This record gives sequence, structure tokens and C-alpha cells, in this order.
Amino acid sequence: MTEPIEPVVVAVEVGRGVEEAFRVFTAEIGAWWPVAGHSVEPDRVETVVLEGRVGGRLYERWHDGGEVDWGRVLAWEPPARLLLSWQPNPDRPAPTEVEVRFRALEPDRTRVELVHRGWERLGDGGAGSRAGYEAGWPGALAAFAATAMAGGGAVSSL
Repeated sequence: MTEPIEPVVVAVEVGRGVEEAFRVFTAEIGAWWPVAGHSVEPDRVETVVLEGRVGGRLYERWHDGGEVDWGRVLAWEPPARLLLSWQPNPDRPAPTEVEVRFRALEPDRTRVELVHRGWERLGDGGAGSRAGYEAGWPGALAAFAATAMAGGGAVSSL
């Protein structure tokens, strides 16, 4: 039996209402996702797409029309919660999970908290994969916050 590995937890506050924050995170993921360092084929990526429904795909689409799946939508609860299976590398033994929660702080301010868990499903490579995502998620959420015009949203690893 594999020992549990702590999840990666990262949060950001954005200067948008909860509905708008959820929409930018999901429907506009292609506008903010940092493909240069966080995609399967960075030089080929045209956009990133998140299909907004349970069972929907999360994938990168290439300029030549090719596509590579990263995961599936497991829970779609706008504007409060999104749960994804996460497996951008098909050679991994199993997907991890990414849960994103949106909590209104004020009418025009939202806290977005991301929890990436299930590293133990990756066997011996789980801890190393976790370390890579622990380094990468803050930058991804900072790019989201900038796109959402957060006006200085702070990103923190919890």
C-alpha cells in the first residue's frame, strides 16, 4: 500500500465576482494558461480548452488540428466548484485530481483555491511529480489572476 502524499494547495484572490472568476478560469482557460512551460507540445499549442460539463474534456489543441487530452471534468458546479481528473502524461499509471473552489469575499472579489491531490496513484514517481506541480501551480494561478484583471491578486501556497 502506498503512503498518502500531501496535496498541493494554492490560492489566489482576484478582483472579480465569483461568477466572473469561474467563467474566466473555465471558459477562458486558453487565454491565461501558460502553455510555454505547462503543455505537452508547447510549440504546437493553439489553445487550451475546458468543456464546461461533467464528462467534458480538458485538452490542448494544436495548430495542425491535433489534440491531446489532459483530463476530464468530474464535477461541474458553477460558480462554486470544479473537479478534474488530471493526466496530461498518458504514460502515468493513473490520473490525479485537481479541485478548484471559488468563494466570494465581496461582490467584486473572489478567493480561488486549487487542491491537486492523488499523487500516491503515480507510484514511485508521485513525490517527484508533486514537486513539479508545487512549483508550477502558483505561476499558472498568477496568470489566471492577471487575465481576470485581479489588480494585484496575491498567490500563496498553503
